[in-house]
Amino acid sequence: MSAPEPGEITVLHNPAANRFEARVGTQLAVADYGLEDGRIVFTHTYVPTALRGHGIAEKLVRAGLEFARAEGRRVVPQCSYVASFIQRHGEFQGLL
Repeated sequence: MSAPEPGEITVLHNPAANRFEARVGTQLAVADYGLEDGRIVFTHTYVPTALRGHGIAEKLVRAGLEFARAEGRRVVPQCSYVASFIQRHGEFQGLL
């Protein structure tokens, strides 16, 4: 499988599974979350090894944080990737 181009990566929200998803071929990358008391708790971000380094995790997390903003939810970054992403992108720090 060839590496995906960033523009080819589509992130979908799957509220039934509490996650944001990006599918490349047969492989699935996810950002899992839980909802509680007006907050969204990001628990895990996973990108298959073959897909890493192509900005997929960033697209997943960005979609999740934009969802939180649109819903007026506070963010709890239990996932270390989400925490470091927010630290590097000041426009999302107000969601904490």
